[in-house]
Amino acid sequence: MPPGRQQAVLAALLLDLNRVVSTDHLVDMLWAHDPPETARTQVQICISRLRRLLRPVRAVIETRPPGYLLRAEPEKVDLHLFRARTREAVSLRKKGRLEEAAALLREADALWRGPALSGIEAGALRTRATRIGADRVDALEQRVGIELELGRHARLVAEIPALLEENPLREGLCAHLMLALYRSGRKAEALQVYRSSRDRLVEELGLEPGAELRALEVAILNQDPDLHPDSRDDPGPLPAPGSLPSPDQHILFQLPSDTSDFVGRGDTEAAVADVLVRAGESAGIAVLLGPPGVGKSAAAVHVAHRLAEEYFPDGQLYCDLRGTSEAALTPSQVLGRFLRALGVPGQAIPDDLDERAVMYRGLLAARRVLIVLDDAASERQVSPLIPGGDGCRVLITSRARLTGVPGARRFELGPLDEKHALALLHRVVGARRVENEPESARTLVGMVGRLPLALRIVAARLAAKPHWTLSMIVARLSDERHRLDELEHGDMTVRASLSLTYDGLDGATARLFGQLGLVEAPTIPVWGAGALLDDRRAFPADLVEPLVDTHMLDTIGVDGAGEPIYRFHHLVREYAREKGGQDPSAARERVRRWVGGWLYLLEEANRRVFGTNLLRVRGRGARWSPPQAYVERLLADPHQWIERERTSILTAIRQAADSGLDEECWELVSQFCVYAERRGFFDDFEEALRSAVAMVRTAANVRGIAAMDFSTCSLRLNRGENDAADEALARSLTGFAEVEDRFGVGLCRAWMAESAYMRQEMDEAWSLCETALADFEAVGEPEAMWRPLTLLGRIRADQRRFDDGQVYLERALRRAEATGDPRARSQVLYQRARADLSCGRYLSARNRFHEALALITRPGDPMGEALIRFGLGRVHLALGEVGPAREFLGRSLELWERLDDHEGVVQVRGVLDRLSSCDGSMVTTTR
Repeated sequence: MPPGRQQAVLAALLLDLNRVVSTDHLVDMLWAHDPPETARTQVQICISRLRRLLRPVRAVIETRPPGYLLRAEPEKVDLHLFRARTREAVSLRKKGRLEEAAALLREADALWRGPALSGIEAGALRTRATRIGADRVDALEQRVGIELELGRHARLVAEIPALLEENPLREGLCAHLMLALYRSGRKAEALQVYRSSRDRLVEELGLEPGAELRALEVAILNQDPDLHPDSRDDPGPLPAPGSLPSPDQHILFQLPSDTSDFVGRGDTEAAVADVLVRAGESAGIAVLLGPPGVGKSAAAVHVAHRLAEEYFPDGQLYCDLRGTSEAALTPSQVLGRFLRALGVPGQAIPDDLDERAVMYRGLLAARRVLIVLDDAASERQVSPLIPGGDGCRVLITSRARLTGVPGARRFELGPLDEKHALALLHRVVGARRVENEPESARTLVGMVGRLPLALRIVAARLAAKPHWTLSMIVARLSDERHRLDELEHGDMTVRASLSLTYDGLDGATARLFGQLGLVEAPTIPVWGAGALLDDRRAFPADLVEPLVDTHMLDTIGVDGAGEPIYRFHHLVREYAREKGGQDPSAARERVRRWVGGWLYLLEEANRRVFGTNLLRVRGRGARWSPPQAYVERLLADPHQWIERERTSILTAIRQAADSGLDEECWELVSQFCVYAERRGFFDDFEEALRSAVAMVRTAANVRGIAAMDFSTCSLRLNRGENDAADEALARSLTGFAEVEDRFGVGLCRAWMAESAYMRQEMDEAWSLCETALADFEAVGEPEAMWRPLTLLGRIRADQRRFDDGQVYLERALRRAEATGDPRARSQVLYQRARADLSCGRYLSARNRFHEALALITRPGDPMGEALIRFGLGRVHLALGEVGPAREFLGRSLELWERLDDHEGVVQVRGVLDRLSSCDGSMVTTTR
């Protein structure tokens, strides 16, 4: 495998074997935050080459939106094989099959051939490599621990020092070495290992050794008999599994029943179990976080059942804290319940909260108990319930983030992946029904956003009605406005689950939640909250973060200003829409501000790209401006902002049309189409027009109709539909004249002049140019004159009146420069270069072509680039430079083919076909 990007892409696909890796992730991995324009194309090239290289080993890379999936058997990939053997070894150890477990872990380590992902420099992959390397050391520690249990300390004394040298801060390895030395009769050396490790930790981290290592030092000093090699007790912070509590202790089994058809969450389950079983220096507190209905409680109970018997033989305490209800339990109430469960008579339970907490901690100090606190509201509610003993662990679920719980490890739960969502359907509905309708099954899990609660509801409804097909329930869920009505069965309801969190929001946050539900967009920029509330505070994220904290809204990235970008889960959005639609009249004005924000930002971005050369009529659409300091950060790179927000802008256009906001709708389209035309996004161009044309015609908005006819003309011209373009332009002229918009009339006349020129009607073209210039002069828009002036210069050059033509073109260039638009200057320079080429001034033509090309390099203008490169090819032919000519012509051909421009392709191919016989005089092509 050659090093570089190809190797990095393969590594990324292998790390997520049999799972989709998005193209955006691959681009970010390869180029961090500064990808080139061709980034996605380069990724496609890497994928194509990898497919050829992987064919002999029967590994297939499938294209799966939004990226690619490498399909292969996990046992063919060393990392996955390593993980499988490690998991199997853990299982064997639990069953007491220590010899087999140790052998399997040695086999797993033998798979390594050096550091993980060695030679790959991608930052994102290096982070993954660090985690994988840590997994290897964890496995080594497990294997050494097992071999110590097997009495192999003499052999390990020689092996562990090398491992410790490579991982000097791993206290587990240090403890294993100390124990191996002690059991080999080398007590002094064991204590020296401790002192050296302590010095290193203090010097490098400013930390003392953990409790386990300190306890081991004391045990060695005291020659504790438990350190004898015949003892099989784990030297970790937890006592050995299986030891029984004293007879006077109450054994507690308060856990609810486990979910028999629980699926997924394997990685999270293992990580949570690791925190609870191998706490080490951590507090042994795990918090499961996530939105309503994601399955936090089910996951917590499932993990607790899995660990209960082996690791917590003294029992399990459980309490539903009702944090999302109005009747949330107080810490005092919970402690009272726990104390009674621990055998304290009611009359002996103190009234004071602190006294109850002290009694609770004292009773648990010498026990190994797992405490499960379900649906916690806040840190204040759970803090008194955290025991103080080393043997107890705490598992909490919450919709709040609980960042104030000291030492807690937090785990975010999201929706199930498709594989496990379908597995849940299999288990509840029955495999045959699901396998008979595989497409309906996939559609169904997608419709409910793979949310476990929603999946259980639809599965339960199907199980209750064996005569229903999956397609029937898909049809019932297809109406988004009533989807939540369908997600009810018995006591299970998605709406009720969401309402528990909603009812706990403060008034302002609840109102914002409903207003965000009005937004039809794939993502929500942070300024959108300010627009909906008409709040221009400097940091609008302050408005939204309470919804993020309660998992009613997700953050998915940051915008160009470094502020968060948000997204709803499908079903949460439907609930928010219900709340936001309760006042239709106010809703319309909020949507107007939302759309007005997009209009303001797009217009401002266009101004920064095109200067005063926008050449589009302005209407009366409402604009909403975010704080100026934020706008400056957001639009620091206006090209990138428009590119990134293209989908959201199109969605805003559709919502403006659906909401009857005709002025905002046509203005958004007019602004968007300028950029779409230059970048060659003609499908987006047409989609935007479709939304607006119907809207302005329904509203009888004459200026809007004229503006959309003008944009339609631009689209038809770019697609080579000249007759349809002329018809649209004629309608546009009539409309602008009807509303006495002379600037619009001037724009139409300037474009009509170009159409007349293409038909070889030179007198008509000349007359239209002059009247357009008069229109622009009359309305005080001199920068708009560059286009008709350019055409006048072109006409004179065609008439071989080169000096007169250069006068017009020089005037046009000054006007173009005044606009601040590089592309306008490029177009004038292109025409001057053509004139130079026609009169034999080849060196001047070459220089001007190159200057024109440099002006459109960023963000890119594929049509302009194709024309200029064709011109450069002709210049080099005229100079007898065949090699450069072929290069420029070849690139021009590629661009015309990508644009699907038949005329351009034919023209360039004609020149290339005759290139071998070219004598340097082939310069008369006119395009």
